[in-house]
Amino acid sequence: MSPQLRGVCLSGPRQQRGAIGLIAALTLGLVLLFMLLVVDSGRLYLEQRKLQRVADVAVLEAVSRGGNCAAAAGSNTATVYSVASATRNSFTPSTTQTVSATCGTLITGSDKLRRFSADANKSDAIRVITTTVVPTSVAGGLWDLFSKGTFGFNTRLTASAVGASPNATLAQISIRSTLASVTTNSQAAVLNAVIGGLAGGSLNLTVGGWDGLIKSDINLLSYMNQLAIDLKLTAGDYTSLLAAKTNLTQLIQTAATVMNANGATADVKAALLGLETAVKLNPAVVTLGDLLKLQTASSTAGLDANLQLMQLLQAFLQVANANNAVALTLPVNIPGVLSVTVRLKVIEPPQFSVVGDPSKQNLFVRTAQVRALISLNVPLLSNIAGLTNAITDLVGGLTPVLNSLLSLNLVATLGNALCLLGAGCQQLDVLLLPTPQIDISVDAASATAQVTGYTCPTGSSGTKSLTVATTKSLATIRVGKIDPVTAFASSAPPTPLAVPIVDVGIKTCHRILGLIGTCGDRTPFAGGGIGLTVNAQVAPSPSSQTLIFSKNSVPDSTPTNLKLPPTIQSTPATQDVINSLGTTLAGVKIQAYTPSNNNPLSTVVQTATNAISGVVTLLLPSLTSLLGSLLDPIVNSLLKTLGISLIDVQIGANLTCGQGGRAQLVL
Repeated sequence: MSPQLRGVCLSGPRQQRGAIGLIAALTLGLVLLFMLLVVDSGRLYLEQRKLQRVADVAVLEAVSRGGNCAAAAGSNTATVYSVASATRNSFTPSTTQTVSATCGTLITGSDKLRRFSADANKSDAIRVITTTVVPTSVAGGLWDLFSKGTFGFNTRLTASAVGASPNATLAQISIRSTLASVTTNSQAAVLNAVIGGLAGGSLNLTVGGWDGLIKSDINLLSYMNQLAIDLKLTAGDYTSLLAAKTNLTQLIQTAATVMNANGATADVKAALLGLETAVKLNPAVVTLGDLLKLQTASSTAGLDANLQLMQLLQAFLQVANANNAVALTLPVNIPGVLSVTVRLKVIEPPQFSVVGDPSKQNLFVRTAQVRALISLNVPLLSNIAGLTNAITDLVGGLTPVLNSLLSLNLVATLGNALCLLGAGCQQLDVLLLPTPQIDISVDAASATAQVTGYTCPTGSSGTKSLTVATTKSLATIRVGKIDPVTAFASSAPPTPLAVPIVDVGIKTCHRILGLIGTCGDRTPFAGGGIGLTVNAQVAPSPSSQTLIFSKNSVPDSTPTNLKLPPTIQSTPATQDVINSLGTTLAGVKIQAYTPSNNNPLSTVVQTATNAISGVVTLLLPSLTSLLGSLLDPIVNSLLKTLGISLIDVQIGANLTCGQGGRAQLVL
């Protein structure tokens, strides 16, 4: 019988011999393993830290030296500066080490987090990415071995740094509309006609509505953010927004949304609703970047600025009509004028506002260049005192010339003819202003403004100022018969044909028993005629001036910061259109023309040049007065309504001086 089994007891010293050695061996193995992980991970950490330091220093240098990514002349200065910095810090680019720089801007998404957005045309911020290849870690290699089946001997490390300059200096200039307020129903009627014609629909806004639009400002940043939402574009991607195509209805709806959110008055709301209704059938496609310019590489902080609401809406309509002419009836009350029809075409769309760094000196803005064709029914010339007698004397002097051209063997005088007994004879019959329509073509070239210099305070001393060079371009006036089709067919100026002011017609009459009998139908211009054309410039040399926005100006015109109402300066009033007509109408041509049945005012009677000097002397002052009275209420009022003035140019300026300082790491 086997002995009874007893439990093994290990509580004695003899039984526990060697346990410490086993635990020590296991502990030492764990210590060695953890030490390997610490050393290996520390090596990777130090490599990553070194790589990040290279990226940080490189991006700070690129920002400090004003690097950009606009590939002018094939150079990317941001990358050049970054590589130079990395090389000086013993990080030479090679097949295993790279340095790359990307320009862009900082945007804040809907999650309220700031991130870098790449854009080669901007350098608000610069991102530098550095990479290198190092031996892989044990843990990483084992992980690859068990997960991928291969052991990677090398690991690629990447570091990224984003830098930006703090609070850049920004300037904004704009050419403000010279329409300061609307106080009368006649002003509102002109605006309804002109703006309604551009919109493509009927407008009937009140005085309060127009005045509210003129006196309201809209924040550009708020408008562009809302427009991005309405167009379902990426928030903060203003480059894509400026290039996006949309319609007038959407642009006005967005303006209404922004204004309503900021407490627009009832008059402004009604005016925006009226404009939105007027443009609903207008198929024009508009690009926001056609009228608003952001300087290349400018900071998007410059978008946080205010614009005149009326000018923004007006610019939309002018850009939309840049490719077609608009016809409208202008409600201008001119004594002696039966009707006024106006056709407009925006030859060059406006750029009414620009934002950017004034040190770049490429901040440039202009108003629209407009061609207007004004057709008037003017039965006034026949009432000019003494003109009938002068025309009678003129035709009498021209009779031998006209007879020779007509091959008539008779002597014709005004009002009767001496004919042989029983023979038919031709009698001159003169009409004054047979066609009372006169066309006036006006090319109003754009006014321009450009920043040429600025100063910002240094420390606690100094004042800020902005220097702007302005020009008021020429206006060309043509008077005559102008075909509306050819007038707007191309950018080439139209050629006015002579307007007949004297029709020398002919009637064939018969004498019966020595008495004047019946006369046949009158043939217009069979004996020729006298015509008028004008092709001259108002203010024949461009008017230029330098405006200085400064505290030292009288009165004080220190440029306000962006987002505040701009400081306004007006260029000195130039000679009014009406006052300059004395020299402008020196280009008036009043000439006699040869007889013709088809085109009576085609070939000038050269031998009659001296004969018409008397009527020119009498007619020119009268025409100057007449055309002046027409151009005063039409040209000046019309162009002023469009934000263009041949008399006055108003420049708005803002300048925000940055705090300066060194470049900063922002991401």
